[in-house]
Order: sequence, then structure tokens, then C-alpha cells
Amino acid sequence: MKTVLVTGSTGAIGEAIARYFHENGYFVYLHYRSQKEKAQELRNELENSELIAFDILDKNDVYSKLENLEIDVLVNNAGITKDKLFFWMEDDDWNDVINTSVNGTYNVTKAVIKKMITNKKGSIINIASISGLVGNAGQTNYSAAKGAIIAFTKALAIEVARYKIRVNAVAPGLIESEMTKDLDLKTIKKDIPLKRIGKADEVAECVFFLGDKASYITAETLNISGGMVR
Repeated sequence: MKTVLVTGSTGAIGEAIARYFHENGYFVYLHYRSQKEKAQELRNELENSELIAFDILDKNDVYSKLENLEIDVLVNNAGITKDKLFFWMEDDDWNDVINTSVNGTYNVTKAVIKKMITNKKGSIINIASISGLVGNAGQTNYSAAKGAIIAFTKALAIEVARYKIRVNAVAPGLIESEMTKDLDLKTIKKDIPLKRIGKADEVAECVFFLGDKASYITAETLNISGGMVR
């Protein structure tokens, strides 16, 4: 049975990705850091799954939990937002977002990729954002982090292609989740050609396609924004 590790499995997009892979025959490693109860509820629903807890910013913690696992697909989904206009942004707002997305992705990927190289197979999907493609006011930290993830994806893909490892990213637009629940969605929808925001399941479907099906696609960033970014 193929295996997938989804970081940040307790978030809306992470949960949808975990469910989609499970429904398509994968054994799922459900990562969480602090939301144990929510993670356990998901684990109870997904028969072929296992909880795995670690802090993605703690390199030793990451390595102790991951270095011996056989992972076919890695989905780097964990991330945070701390939106604020740059003038009022605190150092912690900047550092926390950058560290979580960029350094967290580095730590997890570094721990997993060694066995992928040895096995000469694997797929890595990094969850970026349209903010990393075009920027967004109030999100200089988040845009910088996700832009870095896109660049990281392209560079790593070139390095590991010789080992038959593919590395891609997806860049979701506005998706129904805990991060968008407080936004003025009625106004925002006017700027989206499809006139609606996306669903987490729609992101999950694209992640599965890149992770499992798209055997000749690597170093790509798939924009999932309903035409908002084009």
C-alpha cells in the first residue's frame, strides 16, 4: 500500500487532502502539533491511517519521527497566517509565518527525501498560495513565505529529478477554511471569474493528481483560483 504524509492534517485543506488520498487507497500519516483531539477524530474515521505528532520547526523532533518512515508522497501543507499591513507588522508576525512555511517545509522535506532518493521514487507536493504568485496587501509575510515555497519547489525538482522524484506545488486562491471564514466573501467573489470561492476538496483533487497521477509533471505550480489569478 502506498503511503502519504500530510502535514497540518487538522486544517480544512489538510484534512481534505488526507481524506482524498485515503479514499484512493493510500495509508495516511496524519500530522498534527497541538490539535490532538481533532486529529484523533480524523484518525477514527480513516481506517488506514496513523497519527504522528511533531513540531515542524524542531529539527530533532521532525527527524526522530520521520527518518525511518517509508513515504511515497509528502504533502507539505502546514502553515499559518498573521495578516497585517507592513507598516504595523511586528517582527514576530514576520518571523512566525516565514519560519513555519519555509523552515518547516525544509525540515520535513529533508527528513523524508533521503529514503526517497535511496528508493529512487517519490512525489512531493508543497502547498503555496496565489499570494506567492501575485502578492496581496496585508500579507507581505505570507506572500514572501509562499513565494519562497514556489522557488524552493522549482529548485528541488531540478535536483532530484534524476532520482525519479517529482516536486510540484499548488497555489490555492480563496478556499473555504478557517483562514477565510472572517473575510467579506460577497465582495471578493466579484473579482473571481467563477463567482465563488473554492472548496478544500477541489484543492485535494489537484494535490492527488500531482502526487499520484501526473508522472511527467515536475517543477510546476498549479494555480487553483477560479480564474482570479491568470
